Amino acid sequence: MEREQALNLLKQNVFNENLIKHCLAVEAIMKRLAEYFKEDVDKWGLTGLLHDVDYEKTKENPEKHGLISIEILNGMVDDEILNAIKCHNEMLGFERNTLIDKALFCTDQLSGLIVASTLVLPSKKINDLTVDSILKKFREKSFAKGAKRENILLCENDLNIKLEEFISMALEAMQKVSNMIGL
Repeated sequence: MEREQALNLLKQNVFNENLIKHCLAVEAIMKRLAEYFKEDVDKWGLTGLLHDVDYEKTKENPEKHGLISIEILNGMVDDEILNAIKCHNEMLGFERNTLIDKALFCTDQLSGLIVASTLVLPSKKINDLTVDSILKKFREKSFAKGAKRENILLCENDLNIKLEEFISMALEAMQKVSNMIGL
């Protein structure tokens, strides 16, 4: 599947603009991680872009989130992409075995923390955000409670990337697509 097809498919299934922006942010971070790990940038990008393709269909039944994506995407994308999407919902209980599985799991939560950290800036511009500012917000447990710190921290064990470096790569990736994600 080409990226443009994937974006169209996402927009046919997801109508919440903020959720689309979230998927675009995750796509950017996944591409950056693919470069870092010398993996297939297009495959990793599609994984990030499509990871929540079923969200609006499953928001009332979160235990199905990821499974409906598999039905939507089956035969259209690589099995490795399908598996990573399925594994990013910890409610399903699937083991994350591959690097792409683990990367998506950590990235999904970090993108939300970065967006929240941007929105509390006076300028609300991601280009004004720093790694230090995100780290400070990361330590504030009451800030952006939905961004699961334990999932983000798995970057150190599962990806062998220190938290500060992981945040730096993610911020850089999201800054490059700031116009697409409205920040």
